[in-house]
Amino acid sequence: MRWSRSAGPQVPTVPVDGPDPIPASVADLHVSFPRGGRTVHAVRGVSLDVRPHEIFCVVGESGSGKSVLGLSLLGLLPAHASTRGRVTVKGHDMLAASPQVRRQVRREHLGAVFQDPMTSLNPTMRVGAQVIEAAGTADKAVDLLRAAGVPDPERRMRSYPHELSGGLRQRVMIAMAVAGSPALVVADEPTTALDVTVQAQVLRLLRRLRDDTGCGFLLITHDLGVAGQVADRVAVMYAGRLAEVGPTAEVLRRATHPYTLGLLGARLRLDAPRARALPVLAGELPDPMDPPPGCPFAGRCAHTRPECASTPPELVAAGEHARACYVPTDVVRAETASAPGDGPGPPTTPPATGGAGPATAVQRVTKTFRARTGLRSATKLTALREVTLSVGDGECVAIVGESGSGKSTLLRVVAGLEAADQGDAVTDAGGSRPQMVFQHAGASLTPWLTVGALLAERLRPLKLTTAQRAARIDAALAEVGLSPAVAAARAGQLSGGQCQRVALARATIIPPRLLLCDEPTSALDATLAATVLNLIARLRREHGMAVLFVTHDLAVAATVADRVAVMYLGRIVELGPVDDVVHRPRHPYTRALLAALPELGAPLTGLAGEPASPLRPPPGCAFHPRCPVALPECADPALVPLLVRAVHDRAASRALAACIHPEVR
Repeated sequence: MRWSRSAGPQVPTVPVDGPDPIPASVADLHVSFPRGGRTVHAVRGVSLDVRPHEIFCVVGESGSGKSVLGLSLLGLLPAHASTRGRVTVKGHDMLAASPQVRRQVRREHLGAVFQDPMTSLNPTMRVGAQVIEAAGTADKAVDLLRAAGVPDPERRMRSYPHELSGGLRQRVMIAMAVAGSPALVVADEPTTALDVTVQAQVLRLLRRLRDDTGCGFLLITHDLGVAGQVADRVAVMYAGRLAEVGPTAEVLRRATHPYTLGLLGARLRLDAPRARALPVLAGELPDPMDPPPGCPFAGRCAHTRPECASTPPELVAAGEHARACYVPTDVVRAETASAPGDGPGPPTTPPATGGAGPATAVQRVTKTFRARTGLRSATKLTALREVTLSVGDGECVAIVGESGSGKSTLLRVVAGLEAADQGDAVTDAGGSRPQMVFQHAGASLTPWLTVGALLAERLRPLKLTTAQRAARIDAALAEVGLSPAVAAARAGQLSGGQCQRVALARATIIPPRLLLCDEPTSALDATLAATVLNLIARLRREHGMAVLFVTHDLAVAATVADRVAVMYLGRIVELGPVDDVVHRPRHPYTRALLAALPELGAPLTGLAGEPASPLRPPPGCAFHPRCPVALPECADPALVPLLVRAVHDRAASRALAACIHPEVR
């Protein structure tokens, strides 16, 4: 995001170029907010510098103060915030400067890229007009979009934001952010909601812009894999304080703080053993309205000492690597701060629940929508193309693919929320209708109802007494790790992780035969995601539920699923046991998804190009325009029936792929 020179009232020019070559510096920053007669301590004593030609990454769980730090650098803290310390950008203190000076510093030297570009782009303006406002001329706007990796930028200039994919919208935001050659770009979770392939493209773009423009980047993320692939230095934040700071390789490969080790241990890995639950960090962040007097991590740390409870440790540097911990480095490294999961992982064999057949069976389902292409014109958008898939009794099947592949549409057809145009989708409810858990659980919970009232709605058919209903609600909350007191709260008063647990409690308070999960962990921190996945595995095991799980992350699929179906542009292109699909992938698209997963220290690889539009699908194999091993015959429309049959041989015990390449067959 760039701030237009015409934005706001005109003010006298202020010299904003300071002699300091460091674009931004933070010194002993404290930020707090009043809330309900109490004070939220968001940032407590943070000091750091962002250098030119550097991607400086700040990582940590939600609530650690990362975004407040970014807003402080941008001079966008709300008026009611209380601050102490200095935040200097090009020689000007963004805390003490007047609003006019802050605006000019933002115009001249700052750019911003936020998590959801739709909240920053004007939905009523064409993309071109918005980029021109930041760039100055149409020619420069086109050049910026092309540099940001936007294909056919002249045509995209005429589009509205809602007509672009999430990845393209984020590229537009990045183009606007670097339009004025800023000294610093603050990127707050710019890849969190993106597919792994698009994420890899955006990260490559940030690194290239760093090299080409020389600006500094403050990249905020909760994904250590992202930090490991693009960052020059990493700062780990916890409860408003810095826990560890240093060069990326030092921090992530030779971590010395128990919290950093815990975050590393909670990362999802393709090689994680399925026999045990995922490792998690026990406990939660301390209450920001009542922070502990000592080390904020002491309540979750396995190495606490008496001094940890009384005085917060200072950052102590050994070269460029600094840590805030009283425990000697060798003691911390002796054992991981994150103990392995105590419980079993996903069931190795699906438990039977007494159904006569599979929990759901989808046979050659096709689903189309009418998509408006103009004020008076519309066309058909085919979201599902002859999809066949079944979920056995007690089985978990993961559906994986990029946005627009048809994953969520298939889930909605199974749930009965959409009707198939062709084919059949039969679900054996076994006495209870399928229940769905959505990606943004808070948005799916009625905001004016308490948690207790939301759970009570599911219990109405049972005709329980008031006491019986209250006991059932308390038991359902306890089953997902929430206290009975949560029943009196509303969704807006809960954290993201708590909302996701409430959604699971609501879905399973009467155990369904089939649980439908639509990206339930994609927006969560690694520790929360691991907790939710462990919870789903335990609920599935205890209640014998079948699970249909939609995700764009094959690492998540490897954790929860028995079988994996990989979808591309409305079709299943690979289907088989999870170990085969994840460790011996056959289809080039599956291999590309695996290559795009962020790994610590691994090179940035991924899939070039954007998925074809479902309004104009390519002939033959839909993946062939992006496929690195495509053959001339892949574009033959007569190939489609063969590809449809290729992945539905029920007698096969290995993964099957819809591909004619000799290496795959």
